[in-house]
Amino acid sequence: MERVVETELMRGVRMTAVRDERFKIGCLSASFLAPHNRRTAPLNAVLPYVLRRGTARCPDSVTLAAAMDDLYGARIEPAIRKRGEVAAVGFCADFPDGAYLPGRTDVLSGTAYLLGELLLTPATRGGWLRADYVLSERQNLVDDINAEINDKQSYASQKLVEAMFRGESYGVGKLGNLADARRISVQGLTKYYKELIATAPLELFYCGAEEPERVARVLREALASLPRTGEHTRPVTAVRTDFPGVGEKVLRETMDVTQGRLVMGFRLRKTMENPSYAALAVFNALFGGSATSRLFLNVRERLALCYYANSAVDRHKGALFVSAGIDFDKYDEARREILAQLSSIANGFIEPWELEAAKRGVVSSLLASLDDPLGLEGLYLDRAVLGYRARPEELAALCELVTARDVAAVAGDALLTHIYFLTAEEKDA
Repeated sequence: MERVVETELMRGVRMTAVRDERFKIGCLSASFLAPHNRRTAPLNAVLPYVLRRGTARCPDSVTLAAAMDDLYGARIEPAIRKRGEVAAVGFCADFPDGAYLPGRTDVLSGTAYLLGELLLTPATRGGWLRADYVLSERQNLVDDINAEINDKQSYASQKLVEAMFRGESYGVGKLGNLADARRISVQGLTKYYKELIATAPLELFYCGAEEPERVARVLREALASLPRTGEHTRPVTAVRTDFPGVGEKVLRETMDVTQGRLVMGFRLRKTMENPSYAALAVFNALFGGSATSRLFLNVRERLALCYYANSAVDRHKGALFVSAGIDFDKYDEARREILAQLSSIANGFIEPWELEAAKRGVVSSLLASLDDPLGLEGLYLDRAVLGYRARPEELAALCELVTARDVAAVAGDALLTHIYFLTAEEKDA
């Protein structure tokens, strides 16, 4: 039977433990919550990969791999997530449940202690993080940033976000920018690492068959040397709700591409003053977030104006994004029809069947997360960053109560502020 325990293990360290005997694989994560901005983004992106290279006891990849082999193939991997203007920096681990191993081997303790080593006793030289590891992972980060342009859909979305949120930390990409990545130094990263582990709130998550009380004891021991100074203030995302309707800004970029990429950005204004996350989820599923959505059934299927069309709501920032792949000459038609579908929803023209389909899709997705430890970890991380207390099954129940009026209210509050269109060179178009 599932049992959820949430507790503060020590100052600034909170644990969520989900006991569920159905799983043969346990999940354990540790995420420091830090501000995401231009200075911190590249440091957050590279730090877990440097820490993952080795510890004081296992100083290289060979000895670290051997330590994981001794834990029956447990895996501990870097995890960097951007949630609004908050970065979650740390590791996610999975490991076989001891009940299914010879002699009921205690893999949880071994994995937790190794995770603690990665976080607290990294491989160093002369008191600094190892220079060879820092420089190697810095180059990997530079390569990853340079490679972002190869995924045109993701590239177009990030270009829109940069323009739409210029001057706000949200506009900074998860990896940061190239110039800042190249400036990462051994001394600067070591200083940031020490600052992070001392002052950042730490979210711990466990899902598996162990009793939460035992998980708490193991984690307290594994993290006993964690320095806890300062206030451990939880970072938050600034959400603006005061945008007037002044017309959208259109940005066009030409590139050697065979398909246009249209991305539209909307601010959700007063909706975010007292947000209903259930209404946001159902609205998004109905508008463009599912196979029964308006954008899929009308813009893509019925009118054939695009190769794909979907929407996404960032409930951390209060933003709505629409992304579509189109022929270069379909820009005006696609833009007009996307806005027409949004306006139709805002005016309350919502069929009972499509509202029901949207709710079914959201509820099914939330309940399916209960069967996936890693998916559940992501939902609880979102919950921790938002400060939202409802559990996935409780949010699913709230979605069942969402009305057509609730959905129309979200749509009516969406203000288009920016459009980005990636198109071909004139001669190619």
